[in-house]
Amino acid sequence: MQSPSGEPHTSLRSVFVTANNQRHKLDSIPDSSSAAYQESLRSASTAFHECRQLTDRLAIFSPNETEDDISSGDLQYLLINHFLGELILKDCITDRKTVLQQARAAYERYLKILDQYDMLSKVDSNLYQRYLSERDDFSLLSTSDPTARRNTKVTRYKQEQELKLKLDYLARVPLALQNDDAASREIYLAEIQLCTHNTFHALDIINQEIKIISLMPLASPAPQPEELAQDYRQRNGIPKDDYSDRLDPPISQLLGNGKAGPLLSKDGKPLRPFTLLDSRQRLHDGVFKQDHALPTMTMDEYLEEERRRGGIIDGGSGQQDRTQPVDEDDLEKADMETMKAREWDEYVEANPKGSGNTLNRG
Repeated sequence: MQSPSGEPHTSLRSVFVTANNQRHKLDSIPDSSSAAYQESLRSASTAFHECRQLTDRLAIFSPNETEDDISSGDLQYLLINHFLGELILKDCITDRKTVLQQARAAYERYLKILDQYDMLSKVDSNLYQRYLSERDDFSLLSTSDPTARRNTKVTRYKQEQELKLKLDYLARVPLALQNDDAASREIYLAEIQLCTHNTFHALDIINQEIKIISLMPLASPAPQPEELAQDYRQRNGIPKDDYSDRLDPPISQLLGNGKAGPLLSKDGKPLRPFTLLDSRQRLHDGVFKQDHALPTMTMDEYLEEERRRGGIIDGGSGQQDRTQPVDEDDLEKADMETMKAREWDEYVEANPKGSGNTLNRG
């Protein structure tokens, strides 16, 4: 729906162009956590908020209309909430959970307008209905089957690449054709399809991040400046008069921290740690004893233990080299010793000393 005078539309168009330029300007700032980036981000967000207020004030989009009722020049304003959701997610200063909730609200408003105009494809419409039924648990990969999850990822990646190629091709249309209303309408519709694809992906990521934040432990409140200025002993209830440079605490402090008093309560529950001893004699023996370790076995027991472990070898080289005398009455044994001596003499005569090493002689 357009205003009869046309002036409000001119103002909306200029604000939208300014907001879009500021959004593209963020790509030239490499550090997203820098002050310049966050300042440009706030300016772009403020401009898109102003665009959304103008569209609501002018009633450009109405639930009683259809897609054909929207002029080609007004189709680009359908993307205001999507761009606003993208910018909100880049905020690094505000509380993260608040950022996620605001971005999700912007994406939901974007999808709601497209659904009212019946501009969602069959696949996107089914995803939107599933999102409405399971808003907090929505996920693009709803199954636990690894094969199905992989196929879903591959399919959505191919769809995204096709939409990008289509939009890139239409953006390269000559300037003469861009002035054509039908060509401009096709470009805007292609951009809406790509942004819708990215919106469901962003909602999936938002739900995952919200679940992770909900599992994080709550941060303890920051101490006040006056608490930080107080002395450690004052914050822990230690009087200044009892301060000492000793590393170990005094006995009085140990006794005051529950080290004295009864061991058991009236119900039989232990009130403080204690050690069980078998008798008073054991305690006495542990105090009145020698200041050195006493032997636990005799020398004979030690040698027997070493022999059992293999630390002592019986016998020696003298016993091994000792030769037994030959019995002269044993003729067979005497003959064997004689033949052995003859063979050794023949070997020595045939192989004089030094005859083997002839290669290294000078």
